[in-house]
Amino acid sequence: MAKNQSRTPGRDVRGGNGKRAGKNKIVPRNLPDPEEHKKAWQQDRPRGNKPKKAQPKRGSDVPTGDIIEGRRAVAEAIELGLPLKSAFIADAETSDATLKRLTAELAERGAAIEHVTKARLDQMSSHGAHQGIMVRTRPFAYASLADIVRAAGSGDALVIVLDHVTDEGNFGAIARTAEVVGAAGIVIANARAARVGVGAYKTSAGAVLHLPIAQVSNLPRALDELKHAGFWVCGASEHAEQVIWDASVEGRLALVMGSENAGISQLMLEKCDFLAKLPQRGRIESLNVAQAAAVFCYEWQRRTSPDA
Repeated sequence: MAKNQSRTPGRDVRGGNGKRAGKNKIVPRNLPDPEEHKKAWQQDRPRGNKPKKAQPKRGSDVPTGDIIEGRRAVAEAIELGLPLKSAFIADAETSDATLKRLTAELAERGAAIEHVTKARLDQMSSHGAHQGIMVRTRPFAYASLADIVRAAGSGDALVIVLDHVTDEGNFGAIARTAEVVGAAGIVIANARAARVGVGAYKTSAGAVLHLPIAQVSNLPRALDELKHAGFWVCGASEHAEQVIWDASVEGRLALVMGSENAGISQLMLEKCDFLAKLPQRGRIESLNVAQAAAVFCYEWQRRTSPDA
């Protein structure tokens, strides 16, 4: 064995807890007192080689919650009426006219104002374009499925169930359509799915603030509960045999829209009472999920409220 080969302290490299004596006999090694061993290690520890403290990564100082940065984005957030919790303003730019106006508007809406250094904003920023201002939104207050059922009442109602739609832009666009046609609510999964974030606020034009949205852990079970509440479940699928004009998309309807890539999952398809598709003459495969949802929603409205 090479002289410089390291050994585990207190353990013979051949497997015994001491030195070998003779063929099979193992003589235990006298180990030092643990406290003395610790002191000796500290005394022999090399100086000047202290481990470096981990440097904070870019964005690691971002407070919890959705962050909006940049003057135009913050102005849009104020205009949309987003629930804003706090604002971070660069203290070196407090005399800037635009920042002063935005700061005043944020204060009027109850956001806590904090003046920070530009260096901290740089650290918090995800892309370095904060322009001296960042705001944090309040966590979105999700509804329960029971809330949506109550909002549906006992008559005709539309509930949209999104089977793992992942793009916030699509989610926001669907929410905007749902609110316009008077849907009772939207049901989404609480994992691997778009949630109500800054992107959804923007693309929904604030509709997510006026529509119950429920996050659930089990979408198939949610469909069972909607059925128990008197809803028929329709799956929007390009592989359906009947087109939307011939399907019963009316009354109390739970409309299932599939994800952008995989469509409706097999387990969700099995829970659907029927499937329907949009007729097409062109060559591309299908419409975007948000566009398709808009057609289904308006067909439901046309049949349920002919005079609307």
